[in-house]
Amino acid sequence: MATPLSPGRFADRGLLRRLEFVAYPAAAGAAFAVLALGVVTWLPALAALARALQRWRTDGDSRVFSGVLRAFPHYWRSLWRHALLSTGVVALLAVNSVYLLGSSSPYAFVLLAAQVGIAAAVVVHHTAFAACAGIAPEASVGSWTRGALALSFGSPARGTALLGAVVSAVLLSLVVPLGPLLLGPSVPVLLALSFADPSPTGRNPA
Repeated sequence: MATPLSPGRFADRGLLRRLEFVAYPAAAGAAFAVLALGVVTWLPALAALARALQRWRTDGDSRVFSGVLRAFPHYWRSLWRHALLSTGVVALLAVNSVYLLGSSSPYAFVLLAAQVGIAAAVVVHHTAFAACAGIAPEASVGSWTRGALALSFGSPARGTALLGAVVSAVLLSLVVPLGPLLLGPSVPVLLALSFADPSPTGRNPA
């Protein structure tokens, strides 16, 4: 039988600690996926995901699935206009990319590369935007936007890391059923939260 100070007890705690870094982001990602079914709801849902993950980081609140659902109404009220605009931008990029892929114009490749670059910038910006909204839920949308611009484009290394997190989270989670859907949004947001708030306080270490 393992005693409170036995190596087996510490190994169990270490394993559980590692598992929570998969389970909780996956649970938050599941709630995001449910809320994002409304199409234009994806941005408020992403901000709500960031809020739930931030509460987990700072307070040890493991109720991340319900936390995303609870936070969503607040962000929907603040962001529905922004969400409509962002959804329009994403749709336009998608339509342009599909058209250029089927085009035989010699300029199509250059224009397609430009679309990919813009899409990457949009993804990084909105990941950082969600993190800023999750850290300061009562701040204004303008404040979240300014924070996101500084977080995503203020440092080339940080922006590259966020983009790499988005791509790697999707690719590496392909081995898990529904992995890209569950971990694709939450892992990059978790990294953005760590950049914006590197030393969270108040978390219960237990």
